[in-house]
Amino acid sequence: MENYFDASFQSLLVICINAVGIYAAVILFTRISGKRSFSKMSSFDFAMTVAIGSILASTILSSSVTLLQGVVGLAAVYFLQIYAAFFRRFNAFSNLIDNKPLLLMDGPTILQHNLKKARVTNDDLRSKLRAANVLDLSQVRAVVFETTGDISVLHGAGEEKKLDDWLLKDVHQ
Repeated sequence: MENYFDASFQSLLVICINAVGIYAAVILFTRISGKRSFSKMSSFDFAMTVAIGSILASTILSSSVTLLQGVVGLAAVYFLQIYAAFFRRFNAFSNLIDNKPLLLMDGPTILQHNLKKARVTNDDLRSKLRAANVLDLSQVRAVVFETTGDISVLHGAGEEKKLDDWLLKDVHQ
């Protein structure tokens, strides 16, 4: 049987030094590139978060990855994030890497074909409506499946209050 608690003082010291070094590098690179690095705005941002986690784990725990290699890998991922954020300003690139929001409810009408497309069940939708304190479907102006996977419920009492078109700009119907 293997000994799961066997480690030399030197190996533990290396792990601690690597953890401090790579942690400091993450803080430095995040300060340089901005909070966007850990946002959940698009699939590219999600990939960034996963890549950073993987690099952190590999650098801290793998003896085959040096601290310098981990920092360089981290810098490369942050570099990609900065350039993707810049090129996202151009529609062709943005359309390539960004998801588009999808309308799940248009007013009180549930768009079943869009629920199916987003793989959202009626139970999921009901849960989000309850979480948003919707008491009656007539209160719903729109429900949007966001690019992040979140569901936004736009609602309010009173028929006189119209939903601003700007809020649904670029939402696929």
